[in-house]
Amino acid sequence: MPKNIRVALLVALGLLVITLWNSFFILPEGMQAVVTQFGAPVGTPVTRSGPHLKKPFVQDVSYFDKKILIWDGDPNQIPTKDKTFVYVDVTARWRIANALTFMQAVKDETRAQTILDDVIDSTVRDLVNKHDLVEIIRSSDWRPSAKDKEQGDDAPITTGRDKLAEEIHQIASQATQKYGIEVVDVMFKRVNYIASVQSKVYERMISERKRIAAEKRSLGEGQKAEILGKVDRELRTVTSSAQQEAEEIKGKADAQAAQIYAAAYNQDPEFYSFYQTLESYQQTIGANTRLVVSTDSEFYRYLNQLK
Repeated sequence: MPKNIRVALLVALGLLVITLWNSFFILPEGMQAVVTQFGAPVGTPVTRSGPHLKKPFVQDVSYFDKKILIWDGDPNQIPTKDKTFVYVDVTARWRIANALTFMQAVKDETRAQTILDDVIDSTVRDLVNKHDLVEIIRSSDWRPSAKDKEQGDDAPITTGRDKLAEEIHQIASQATQKYGIEVVDVMFKRVNYIASVQSKVYERMISERKRIAAEKRSLGEGQKAEILGKVDRELRTVTSSAQQEAEEIKGKADAQAAQIYAAAYNQDPEFYSFYQTLESYQQTIGANTRLVVSTDSEFYRYLNQLK
């Protein structure tokens, strides 16, 4: 076979292989594609993974994610309805619902992130401006505890953070449909006071805790005074009863002693007088005692009889 014929056949075979290779494309799992011809979309988006046919050389394929993607916004300083400035950090999940519309209106995911920034951030700002702070930081099923009621923190919750997030999701979903974007959900990551408000909140919290501590101390001091008063009254009652009982016993003993003394005196008055005098000598005269009495002293009468 002549050499030029072999070359022609090889060229033809190569062109055939290139044409066949360019006649189909393989769609990976988790992806979707739009076929375009000279820049214009052809047919509907391809969502089934695997090999697919296309016109060689004149048609191109643009690939897009089918999986759920994450949008993470920047924290914004937003005033609430009750004029409290807070930092609100929101995140959302989204996906490309219509690849054809997405390609025509958005082009790529970077542009989609910018659109979501505009849509979700503006929606969050509008709704935060229409609600009080308590509606943003508490869920719709929150119920005040006894301690909250005691502190006066029992404001009713009509919307709550979860319902507010649902409302943001609904508004954002309607706004992004024209871009072929589906917002799956929206969630609050963090809600915090700005620095100037934080210091005031902390001061108010400290003041409130000090007030509660003062109330507790005052209540404790009152209870302490009441207990000490009861103890003092009981002590006085017991002491008074004991003193009265002691006086009664002492009185009875003195009466019995007087009776005994009287009985002894009646039996022998002279001996009783003598015995009492000896006891007085014993109590009066010690080892180093010198007693000077006159001879006619009654105290000396029994001593004088000893001569």
